[in-house]
Parts: sequence; C-alpha cells; structure tokens
Amino acid sequence: MTQDSRRFLQPEAISRIARLDLQARHIVEGFLSGLHRSPYFGQSIEFVQHREYVSGDDPRNIDWKVWSKTDKYYIKQFEEDTNLRCTLLVDASESMQFGNGPLNKYEYACAVAASLAYLLLKQQDSVGLVAFDGQIRAQTPMRSSNKHLHAIIAGLDAGEPSRKTEMYDVLRRVADERYRKGMIILISDLFADRDSLFRGLKLLRHRGHDVMVIHILDDEELDFNFTGTTRFEGLEETGDLVCDPRSLREGYLQAMGDFLDDIRRRCAKNVIDYQTIRTSEHLDAALAHYLNHRLGMGQSVRN
Repeated sequence: MTQDSRRFLQPEAISRIARLDLQARHIVEGFLSGLHRSPYFGQSIEFVQHREYVSGDDPRNIDWKVWSKTDKYYIKQFEEDTNLRCTLLVDASESMQFGNGPLNKYEYACAVAASLAYLLLKQQDSVGLVAFDGQIRAQTPMRSSNKHLHAIIAGLDAGEPSRKTEMYDVLRRVADERYRKGMIILISDLFADRDSLFRGLKLLRHRGHDVMVIHILDDEELDFNFTGTTRFEGLEETGDLVCDPRSLREGYLQAMGDFLDDIRRRCAKNVIDYQTIRTSEHLDAALAHYLNHRLGMGQSVRN
C-alpha cells in the first residue's frame, strides 16, 4: 500500500469493518455474489441457451461441440449470479474544505469512500466513483478488480474541493448513465438547494436504485462552540460575517436542527437510507454503525 493510498484508506478501520457485508435493501439487478439471481446473462454454473456468435463476443464462450456438428459458431449463455454495482458520489465542493480536526469534511468523505470501495471490492462487487461540485470533476468506471481501488483513490485525490455545489444536474447525469439498477451512495455535507437535491435523489429512486446518503458534518457545524468576536469566512459565494457567535448560537442550533430534521424526513419519505457522521468520529465506528444498520434493514425487508 502506497503512502498516497494511506491518506484516505485507514488500515485500522478496514480491519474492523472487513467482516461486515454491505447489502442492498431494495431489489436490484446486481446482487451480492451467490445470493441472488440476475435477469441478465453472464458467467455462472447454470446453462440457459445458445445464441449465434456475433463480432465482439468472447471466443472463449463458443460451444465447439455445436460447431463440430453444424459448422456454425454459437455462444453458450448462462444465468448469472451477479455482484452488487455501487456508485460512490463524493461531494468535492468548496464547503467540504471546512474542518477543525485532523481531517476536514472532504478528506473524511474520501476516507469513507475509500473504505467502502475496499469493502465492496473485497466482496467482488463492482464499484465506480463520481467526484463532483457544480459538475463532475473526476469519474472512474465500474470495476470489480481489487486493483481498481487505486483508480478510486486517484479520483478522490484529483484536486482540492472548489466551486459551488449543484446537485440536480450531477444526480440526473448519474441516473441517465446508470441504466442498470444498483446502489448509489452519496457522501456530502448536503449544503445545497434541498429541493434540487431531492429532485435528483427521487429520480435515482424512480430509476430503481437503492440510495444511501452519508451526511458528513464537522463538530463546530453541529455544536457551534465559538467564543469571542469571530470572523466567519463564507464558502460557496456566501460572503463573510463578523459577529459575536454567542448571540447567534441559539438561533443557529435551531436552524441546524430544522435542517437535519428536514433531511431525515425527506429521506424517510423517499425510502432513502440516511446517516449523519461527525468528522470527529472514529471511521471504523462510524462505518460499523452504518453498515450494521444497513444489514438490519436488509433482513427486515427480506422477512
């Protein structure tokens, strides 16, 4: 493991979460290997039918016994037990630069994404990455090879967060490009227009994707424990403010509480899994809590 990899992939966290299964709660066309049957054809043990060979088919799938009898090329098709297809959406906008701990929100989000990618690839699931702000800034294709983790991390480390968050256009593009149903994990501070955000999330749900939202926030954003006259530097074109934070704390906490309640309510209404994570939380504990919640939800649906 290279030093660059260690920036976002914490071995201590991985060792604790590797035993956990990340399971999709909704019926998807790609499932955990060996657990579910796919409507598509691929490589498995159950033969289904032949079809005539066309240019571009893998020659290894040609049935040579049929060729010896007919002098024609036919492909063997199998019913496939497929893996989960997961897209990690990481918010790389300017507000994600905020942070008062060892990791700012963007770095913490990247650590979460890298850890989830490691876990999914270890399960032989397919993982893709989209890092975005007002537009897509980095993108890696869907792959299931363990070597793909390096491409994921390279995409996360493509540059510093910048620009304003524009959720809908990015989520719509992801919905249009992910024509096969799968899992979409959004990792963000969600400081964006909420109506646009949920229009995009509802579109993903309408297309049949299982959607998870991991809401990354810094302790100071949640607790607002500032004292003395403070100059707050606005991010994403919001401007600066000089004030006594103690006079604003009560109103700020009320507004933050309303914001979080609204996000939770809208996620629940649209059957979207939601979890708030503080950047001060140990990554392994945060992921273990979230993944165990997912596992419990999956079991309750199956029952």
